[in-house]
Amino acid sequence: MESTSIFFTSFKTTDLWFLAEAAYRTLLISGISISLGTVLGLIFGWLLHEGRLISTFILSPFLDIFRSVPLIIQLVLAYNFAPIIGLNIDPFGSGAIVLTIYTTALVANVVRGGIDSVGIPMRRAARSLGMTYWQDMIYVVSPIGIRAVFPAWVGVALGVMKDSALVSVLGYVELLRASQILITRTQEPFLILALAGAFYFALSFPIARFSERLEKRWSQ
Repeated sequence: MESTSIFFTSFKTTDLWFLAEAAYRTLLISGISISLGTVLGLIFGWLLHEGRLISTFILSPFLDIFRSVPLIIQLVLAYNFAPIIGLNIDPFGSGAIVLTIYTTALVANVVRGGIDSVGIPMRRAARSLGMTYWQDMIYVVSPIGIRAVFPAWVGVALGVMKDSALVSVLGYVELLRASQILITRTQEPFLILALAGAFYFALSFPIARFSERLEKRWSQ
């Protein structure tokens, strides 16, 4: 009984700081994955739009695998497969790699849809004015395509930030993992989960609000 009373303690101010540090880790792994995934997604999305042999028979099925297989399975397989091929990757590195590839797969299809949304007559008109292929992509396709896919990209970014909680299965102490640790020690699940939800909201709300303002500015 004495050991039990020592193990279970009430929520302290230091626990709030522990959650804040875990929220930073969530933001860190999400920011890296979303940034790298977006850059790679732009490249792969363009390749998918071009529809060449390598993108049709190799790239597209590869990306479909990462879009279709549940993320938690990808994380566990990648983390356990790395030592087999001689790679010593910690939970953060393994989680960041898988989340980056996962984000890439989602963004690539969003980008392809954005490029496809630009009408062929408009692109032919640009080429008839003497624009090169890349001038057409930069000055005609990009402004229209970005406006078309930006809401979808925001949805992907927010989704990846929430999905980063699954990295906790690898032992990475992000916000969800930290919440589980505190719940086990304090036995106050409602308070801990409410605080964790508040941190997730604090991370996601600025992105959502910024995207709304940007869309309104574009619509004017």
